[in-house]
Amino acid sequence: MADDLGRDGLENQVKGAAKEAGGKLRNAAGGLTGDTSEQLKGKAREMEGKAQRHVGEAEQDLDPDT
Repeated sequence: MADDLGRDGLENQVKGAAKEAGGKLRNAAGGLTGDTSEQLKGKAREMEGKAQRHVGEAEQDLDPDT
């Protein structure tokens, strides 16, 4: 079970970082085009990614093998 927790933690960190980066890009694209809706969607995606990344970090902290 601990192996799964560490693996899940790393997976959540990677996926979260990808969502966070995608959100930043979407936010920036919305800013360049003046589309506030896209900016808000990008910011929401960025926050979702940040939360997922933090969950992954917590999972790895709980895994005694890492």
